[in-house]
Amino acid sequence: MAVIGLVGAQWGDEGKGKLIDILAEKADIVVRAQGGDNAGHTVVIGDEVYKLHLIPSGIFYKNKQNYIAGGTVINPSSILTEMDNLVKRGICIDNLRIDSRAHVIFPYHKRLDELSEKVKGNASIGTTKKGIGPCYMDKTERVGLRICDLISPNFKEKLAYVLQLKNDIIQKIYNEKPLNLEEIYNEYSVYAKRLAPFIADTSALIYEAIKQNKEVLFEGAQGTLLDLDMGTYPYVTSSHPTSGGFSTGAGIGPTLFNQIIGVSKSYTTRVGMGPFPTELDDEVGKFIQTNGNEVGTTTGRTRRCGWLDLVILRYAARVNGLTQLVINKLDTLSSLKSLKVCTAYELDGKVTTDFPADLADLERARPIYKEFKGWDEDLTQLTDYNKLPKAVKDYIEFIEKEVGVRVSMVGVGQGRNQNLIR
Repeated sequence: MAVIGLVGAQWGDEGKGKLIDILAEKADIVVRAQGGDNAGHTVVIGDEVYKLHLIPSGIFYKNKQNYIAGGTVINPSSILTEMDNLVKRGICIDNLRIDSRAHVIFPYHKRLDELSEKVKGNASIGTTKKGIGPCYMDKTERVGLRICDLISPNFKEKLAYVLQLKNDIIQKIYNEKPLNLEEIYNEYSVYAKRLAPFIADTSALIYEAIKQNKEVLFEGAQGTLLDLDMGTYPYVTSSHPTSGGFSTGAGIGPTLFNQIIGVSKSYTTRVGMGPFPTELDDEVGKFIQTNGNEVGTTTGRTRRCGWLDLVILRYAARVNGLTQLVINKLDTLSSLKSLKVCTAYELDGKVTTDFPADLADLERARPIYKEFKGWDEDLTQLTDYNKLPKAVKDYIEFIEKEVGVRVSMVGVGQGRNQNLIR
């Protein structure tokens, strides 16, 4: 039996989708346990490129079960579009199940997300405006509607109560037009009928699978530094993309996990606002951005790029309890004459290897770098780790030693066969 969690070790966009697709080949079940369609995983199969937002990456294997657990938030329109697009491309979705505990995103969530960001102006946090945050707010306030409410005979009554609360905010706080109950009810009643065959208690299904010694793979969305508690607050998501989020989101105990694998790029990126100690606003940064095709899968926004930050990776290792590390996109750095890696920060005249909780401290932090020789070789055609250039292997071995977690695999391209086992 193996229960494996895969988490992003940076600010997301680390290439988790490709790795999950690779690991899913050996798994029996693939699970999404937090977040919503604000995430984006890209999977490349041959010449085909698939962009997933909520559906687990194991969907490309007919004999794998794919579960969207109760810790997620679901926009029915978005997930049905995603499902329909997969079917059009010949992908079977009969092996997909959605937990009845998952909270539902409604039009008022998206509207409030947009209005909140607009009012904040320059102080906005750069959300995807998909209603994720307001939906999680309702969950915490205990007025949220779940998938089980969507298919309940009392759905309209429950919706009417919550919509009145939201319309009061939309009208009185933002001075905007209220949303129409009948329109939302009719639209979501159609969604409910289409989703009904896919609804299940995924917590029970996952637990039974583990008892039967099945292999279960948990697919993390976003990344450690976007965690609501442990990330660069307030520039974070509204859920827990750290390893602890797997347990609470899926409803299984933490002692059932065997491995937690962290995924990192060979450099650092982030989307949106917030401090970024190793950010490069020069030609090297532009080179990494262009060579790495650094554009957000979900947002379409250009990603900010910088040198690899080991302060962040050590923090991710500690917070998640990482047992393995995967380093992606080594091919992006090819042809750079030299590389830098941040080993510590200089903060107010002192050296620290700890990641600050206060963003004011992180803004003032100055990276302390170690420089490495670059490499010119094209890595994308290699199939054996041992045949990597010495400069690449020196780079990997340094990361491993500094972080204290074994680097078990490296990525040298987008394809399934471009991850080299070490």
